[in-house]
Amino acid sequence: MGKLSRLPARKVLQKLKKAGFVETHQRGSHLYLKSEDGTKIVTVPIHGSKDIPVGTIYNIVVRQAGLSVDDFNSL
Repeated sequence: MGKLSRLPARKVLQKLKKAGFVETHQRGSHLYLKSEDGTKIVTVPIHGSKDIPVGTIYNIVVRQAGLSVDDFNSL
């Protein structure tokens, strides 16, 4: 399994969109994306230019989106 590193929200969103997620709505500083088949919903925090911590990215990628770390890194 590959490693994750801190990334800006913009980069995480780009990778999730490549994986087939589309933006549904935003509530405050959190953007919600839905998988194309509608079975998975992912929440991405957007806090200015701050990077998202590794633990949060892991939660987004593996638990919410159902992707492997290697798949996410290759996007």
